[in-house]
Amino acid sequence: MKQISSNNIKTELLSGLTVALALVPEAVAFAFIAGVEPLVGLYAAFLVGLITAAFGGRPGMISGATGALAVVMVSLVAQHGVQYLFATVILMGVLQFLAGIFRLGKFIRMVPYPVMLGFVNGLAIVIFLAQLGQFKVTDASGQLVWMDQSSLMMMLAVVAVTMAVIYMLPKLTTKFPAPLAGIAVASAVVIGFGLDTRTVGDLASIQGSLPSFMIPSVPLNIETLVIIFPYALILAAIGLIESLLTLTLIDEMTETRGRNSRECMAQGAANVVTGFFGGMGGCAMIGQSMINIKSGGRGRLAGVAAALFLLSFILFASSWIEMIPVAALVGVMFVVVISTFEWASLRIMNKIPLSDAFVIILVSAVTVFTDLAIAVIVGVIVSALVFAWESARSIYVEVKVSNKKRKVYVLHGQLFFASISRFKELFDPKNDPADVEIDFRYSRVWDHSALEAIDSLAERYSKHGTNLHLKHLSTDCRDLLYKAGHLVETDEDGDPHYRVVVDYRDHPPKPTEG
Repeated sequence: MKQISSNNIKTELLSGLTVALALVPEAVAFAFIAGVEPLVGLYAAFLVGLITAAFGGRPGMISGATGALAVVMVSLVAQHGVQYLFATVILMGVLQFLAGIFRLGKFIRMVPYPVMLGFVNGLAIVIFLAQLGQFKVTDASGQLVWMDQSSLMMMLAVVAVTMAVIYMLPKLTTKFPAPLAGIAVASAVVIGFGLDTRTVGDLASIQGSLPSFMIPSVPLNIETLVIIFPYALILAAIGLIESLLTLTLIDEMTETRGRNSRECMAQGAANVVTGFFGGMGGCAMIGQSMINIKSGGRGRLAGVAAALFLLSFILFASSWIEMIPVAALVGVMFVVVISTFEWASLRIMNKIPLSDAFVIILVSAVTVFTDLAIAVIVGVIVSALVFAWESARSIYVEVKVSNKKRKVYVLHGQLFFASISRFKELFDPKNDPADVEIDFRYSRVWDHSALEAIDSLAERYSKHGTNLHLKHLSTDCRDLLYKAGHLVETDEDGDPHYRVVVDYRDHPPKPTEG
């Protein structure tokens, strides 16, 4: 209630109405992709949207049935039927709720910025390509073909009118959501002049009743679990990744901060409920979220209103909503595509590191040709490998003292699995003097591979009878070194506390250790 009273209620409600209108064709289209009835997609948009808007971790974010999930569901529905889909959605929700309980949402922080740019650009392209399907019709052979020239030009004209209103209205007033005005004007033009163009009703009837509680009609045994668990795991991962990345994007746009774990739990609860009420499940929708934010919907009221408006369309206003030209909604989505795509990423391609540019393009391409989860995972892996490679190349030694009796190496850089080969090449046990000191003051020992490399180096020096001194290694490093532990020397300046391969939950660091 505090959030509702602190927002402009009129703006929130109008924004919710705009989002609800944009949800209708998307939910219907994604239901067709998944191979289920349109109402299955509409119920998911209503239930998931309502619960996440009311209890989620990101006010202003819109959730519903999405294409990223639909493309995974289609094979399950084709092989086992829609009842198995409902059971899978319930299990998907349970997995997402557990991810929230165990605070796994925080790992979204590991997604690098180039991956975020690739995600946004790729999703913008996916939204654009999805709208192109509205310009096609089914021919006599059942194949999708482009509309005839007159119908295509008519539809493009309505799209242009919608986009023109959306871009021009904010210059006159900001008190009315521009996308809603665009839909209203385009609908008035089409209905007033009796133009022959495709409407929402041509896609499917959205008339229905309240969703009713039902237990999926599937056998409750291990065989069913074997069938649905792989799908549920993939859907849960895709849903959480898309939701948390959308949350991060809205955080940046609004300069606020959402709550990842709460969003995971809300998404999970929403999908569990949806599965029991005959919905196909869902997650955050970047397109509709952008429409909401651009229309001024920043609180929970807009999302709740969008879900309730959608339900009212199904129950009471289906005949009116079915009169809305599809071209008007396509125009709104085209504006979303233009505003979502990070055009600045194209201008900086020649200014950023080549590896970052490659990651942006790679993630965008994988998002378009496969799915979001794979794209983000690939992007994170490639970014991590690039970082490891660059860090491995930056390790070097500075020779402080070098004479016939004594030599002092000062190591600089990160010592971990990728840099140990370079580390071993920096020293010359065969030709070094009888007394050698290696100072780790400006280095950092990260993992067990690094410890093994130090042990191996100590053994090489030992074979040549060299007296080796290891300075500024932590006590936990010394305890974990098998062969070189006795060579570690404490220093009056103090040694670092690396806590290599030590679990912080079992051995929490002291406040002075950082």
